Amino acid sequence: MSCFRLFLNAAAEVISMRVNVHYLSLVKSYTKNSQDEFNVKEAAPLSEVLYDVAEKYGKPFTSEVYDPEHKEMKSTFVAMVNGVLMDQLQGVNTLLKDGDNVIIMSLMTGG
Repeated sequence: MSCFRLFLNAAAEVISMRVNVHYLSLVKSYTKNSQDEFNVKEAAPLSEVLYDVAEKYGKPFTSEVYDPEHKEMKSTFVAMVNGVLMDQLQGVNTLLKDGDNVIIMSLMTGG
């Protein structure tokens, strides 16, 4: 078997999955977007998707919503996976599945 074919076989074993991320309330003002779709490796933790969001939106997101260096949501923000608060799961270590929906939002909104 050629080296190239071995490489293709190894690459096929790293399966990626699609995760939908929705931005609500104040978070939307930092992303200027209401949602994104990210492709991550199979069984990636929530922290990996949050890192990808932080990479895409930079300082406004990292200074106000999520600290990727410490893998922590800022105190007034929360993430949900399929409608369940991340703290009721395994926090940023929650393993995601293909097609999961992640919602990032502020804890309280006024009006």
